[in-house]
Amino acid sequence: MTIIVTGAAGFIGANNVKALNGRGERDIVAVDHLAHADKFQNLADCDIADYQDKHDFLDELRRGALPKADVVFHQGACSDTMATDGRYVMENNYQFSLELFRWCQDKKIPLIYASSAAVYGSGPVYIEDRAHERPLNVYGYSKFLFDAVVRRHLNNLTAPVVGLRYFNVYGPRESHKGRMASVAFHALNQFREHGSVRLFGASHGYADGEHRRDFVHVNDVVSVNLHFRERPVSGVFNVGTGRAQSFNDVAVAVVNAARAAKGKSALDLQRLVAAGAIEYITIPEALSSKYQAFTQADLTQLRAAGCATPFQTVEKGTASYVEWRLAREPPA
Repeated sequence: MTIIVTGAAGFIGANNVKALNGRGERDIVAVDHLAHADKFQNLADCDIADYQDKHDFLDELRRGALPKADVVFHQGACSDTMATDGRYVMENNYQFSLELFRWCQDKKIPLIYASSAAVYGSGPVYIEDRAHERPLNVYGYSKFLFDAVVRRHLNNLTAPVVGLRYFNVYGPRESHKGRMASVAFHALNQFREHGSVRLFGASHGYADGEHRRDFVHVNDVVSVNLHFRERPVSGVFNVGTGRAQSFNDVAVAVVNAARAAKGKSALDLQRLVAAGAIEYITIPEALSSKYQAFTQADLTQLRAAGCATPFQTVEKGTASYVEWRLAREPPA
């Protein structure tokens, strides 16, 4: 049973491959572009049948030379929400997705693809409905536009198509993402290097560090992908916890997990701030107008589609992620 995973050396893609391995799947074609060669490390402990560069894959797709697959997990994309090269983003996120969609429909192959909560812009309502979709950047627009294509074809599909709007994903195998890595990733780096975590201070009507996002662990995201592989229901669905938690919650969880690794007891937010372990800085003016101060996935449609995947809290998921990183990275 051949499985194609695009973006396979990336954050969610590599975790997708690892989870498939955990279910005994080895006939996996991993598609990516290793211009940044260190991304290979995300696949080093995974078993795949073949690797293809994205450009070679696209060339074969356009020539009709791709071998038949049983399912495609399309995780590949330019995920930089601050990208300014709109042509590049649209080519990677929209055009590539559109061609893959057409091929999957022609060959009657189920397609499960990555969309994004960025389609909602600043919210405040996060329901899979056109009335609430107002992307603030070209990344969000590229995802929104492809979702719109899928929606137009829902009544005449030849094979299932499932779009998954990821909220703020964090967890193992994201280090290559640099500045686009998760809050938890950067918080641990800051704490290990400086002994403190820096968060944005009061803005957008929220107190210091109280901006809220729907932070979802990558393992839970992958579980949703695998659910729809086994029980496909075509449509576009939110993938988050359904709980908005504060950046303070993330920072506290990170610091206390790092303290626990050194045999130290947990401290509450007030004590961590008083000790200088959590600090607040002014949000940059250039970012302020495009900043999502609050996100929270509405899971009504996901649950109605039969997906009962449980989602970890920030406290539990972040603690396990910090433990994972500390076990693999030398002390700073």
